[in-house]
Amino acid sequence: MEEQQRLEFFPVTIFSIVMGLSGLALAWQKAQHVLDLNLGLNFPLAGLSVGIFVILAVFYITKLVKHPNAVKAELKHPVKLSFFPAISISLILLGTVLLNIMPDLAKPVWWAGVVLQFILLLYVFSSWVNHEHFETAHVNPSWFIPAVGNVVVPIAGFSFGYVELSWFFFSIGILFWIVLLTIVFNRILFHNPIPPKLLPTMAILIAPPAVGFVAYTKMAGGLDHFGHFMYGAALFFTVFIATQIPKFVKLPFFLSWWAYSFPFASVTIATFIMFEQTKVIEYLYGAQFMLVVLSLLLALLSFKTIMAVIHGKICLPD
Repeated sequence: MEEQQRLEFFPVTIFSIVMGLSGLALAWQKAQHVLDLNLGLNFPLAGLSVGIFVILAVFYITKLVKHPNAVKAELKHPVKLSFFPAISISLILLGTVLLNIMPDLAKPVWWAGVVLQFILLLYVFSSWVNHEHFETAHVNPSWFIPAVGNVVVPIAGFSFGYVELSWFFFSIGILFWIVLLTIVFNRILFHNPIPPKLLPTMAILIAPPAVGFVAYTKMAGGLDHFGHFMYGAALFFTVFIATQIPKFVKLPFFLSWWAYSFPFASVTIATFIMFEQTKVIEYLYGAQFMLVVLSLLLALLSFKTIMAVIHGKICLPD
């Protein structure tokens, strides 16, 4: 396939890679803080996350310029539509990653993500409300992505001093989480199974309560009953997804495999925070184990993605 044709099929879903890499960077930042270590990983992981985002953004902007109809088609697609906020979430996460490394750069990157996130949230919500072609079969856990983006905002936003703004986005995120959780479970339990290509998105169930827990404990100034509830929900979904591994490993590699990365990074960070708040040593053991698994997972996903690119299995028509 010619390069121009491949560019036309450059998928917006690919920005989930940046979310995963940013999650890994934040998990290692948290681990080094909790364990009082300085392994020199902050700059390399942050640089990798930023670099990959810039490369993907250049390709997608080029696609927008040369193939605007292809981007419009994605914006109208019932599944791909939900992945557009992965762009804004990536910016918010990059701003969060850079918070303690390059604070002067972190704030404008974070603000760019917040503004874009709100615009995309309104667009996605409007598309859901005014749709003419969505069906129950189109519902899948990727629909959580617009909601997750909102609860990511306060993690750095509260540190920047934007208290009211942080609570505003947190409230939107939790509201959408509750509503969409009901819709997604209705789809899973009472309708046809999720197609194999989208099965990895089941891991996204972990993200809203895990990220919500991280944001809430920061804004609330510590752990309370609601914080315990959100961490418990995130931990349950993590255990549930772990029981599905035998099914997942039989699937051929798709970019949707990156859906495993950010949710698992989120619950890893949340578990480190649980140790900080409770001093229960089992949380520390669990967090360290999760961090090892997360690092191996990201290495595997990166390898699989590079191999897919080399063999021309990315940027193909659906």
